[in-house]
Amino acid sequence: MTFEQLQLIPPILKALAKENYKQPTPIQTQAIPPVLAGRDLFGCAQTGTGKTAAFLLPILQLLGAKQDRPNGKRVIRSLILTPTRELAIQIADNCKAYGRFMNLRSAVIVGGVSQKAQEQELAQGTDILIATPGRLIDLMNQGFADLRHVQILVLDEADRMLDMGFIHDMKRIIAKLPAKRQTLFFSATLPNEIKSLVDSLLTNPVKIEITPVSSTAERIRQSLYFVDKPNKLPLLIDLLQDKSIGSALVFTRTKRGADRVVRGLTKAQIAAQAIHGDKSQTARQTALNNFKNGVTRLLVATDIAARGIDIDELSHVINYNLPNIPETYVHRIGRTGRAGLSGIAISFCEHEEIPFLKDIEKVIKQRVPVIKDHPYPMTMTEPAPATAVAAKAGRAPSATGASRGHSGGTGRNVAGGRSVAAGRSDDAGSGGTGGSGGRHRRRRPKAGK
Repeated sequence: MTFEQLQLIPPILKALAKENYKQPTPIQTQAIPPVLAGRDLFGCAQTGTGKTAAFLLPILQLLGAKQDRPNGKRVIRSLILTPTRELAIQIADNCKAYGRFMNLRSAVIVGGVSQKAQEQELAQGTDILIATPGRLIDLMNQGFADLRHVQILVLDEADRMLDMGFIHDMKRIIAKLPAKRQTLFFSATLPNEIKSLVDSLLTNPVKIEITPVSSTAERIRQSLYFVDKPNKLPLLIDLLQDKSIGSALVFTRTKRGADRVVRGLTKAQIAAQAIHGDKSQTARQTALNNFKNGVTRLLVATDIAARGIDIDELSHVINYNLPNIPETYVHRIGRTGRAGLSGIAISFCEHEEIPFLKDIEKVIKQRVPVIKDHPYPMTMTEPAPATAVAAKAGRAPSATGASRGHSGGTGRNVAGGRSVAAGRSDDAGSGGTGGSGGRHRRRRPKAGK
């Protein structure tokens, strides 16, 4: 199928030719016709599938066909909500590219930059508003953002917005929209919270699933290294001696951790920059541009900051820390293996992350292959907390409590033929990640603007 067969208008086709788009992706083929027909839509699709164009192209066409301007002024007719600044900026860039030959105006509203310029943009009027929830709430409360004329709402990466704690902001924003509107809802995963949100917001939606729910892309080759926490940086530096790792996105769990990794890599004369919420928008954009242009070999990021990173030829993703929310693993490795290319995802797993690993493998419905032959194998010498407790009570520790994680589990092989329990455990041997009934508590990232 071609873009012409999707009944797109000449100005959009001309812009797509400028962008060197040859033919639509599966999600574009399936989504564009029903959106043009005015239907609500739910798309379950991972990053790299072309979903941004799948909603932007029909929105541009629909808005271009009817230039509603009460009192001669542009009003917000389409609202696109995204979880992060980077993703909002990326969508805004795409919107300008696809709509370059149309008389439509778009604006982006995000935190981390001056609000004054955003107030001025809203005052001038805009047809399409791309925003993160936090900053939009601020501008709504101050009377700068009028959502009464919104005809099309897009929730992009809705599962991530839930993970980041934006659910209440989303509901407050949606409450200000006209009841009669078209809603387009996109998510890479389909947890129960997303299902209930879809049911409450969408009316008789067209449902599109491009990749199996919570699955990982077939073209991504995954591998796992069991390693003690202090040896993660030396292992990373060792792996980076392989020049085939041309560019890599490295994920850490915390902002402080990202900065530590960058300092260690820089000391080893490996070009790296960090991108996270404590960096200014200018610093984040500079780091991202350096990475895209090959000036920086590695970009070290937290999950929240990485949501807007759009790089088609990223060869490697490295999980320096395993995420404690398994669906986040799917998001992370989906950054590679895009646009029909192959990709490699490498994960490090320390003692305390073993319960996270089992949760991940349940979600992706496969075992991540373990690399045993590496210079920093897990030593398994850390005493389990149960040992210390037993000693304090004057009892001899049990044989099964001699090392962390040995009670129960699935017996994953690690260094030297030893095994590590990858199962949850409700005893002290779980390294503090377990809880009642063996469940560990998932910490949600703090919501940012």
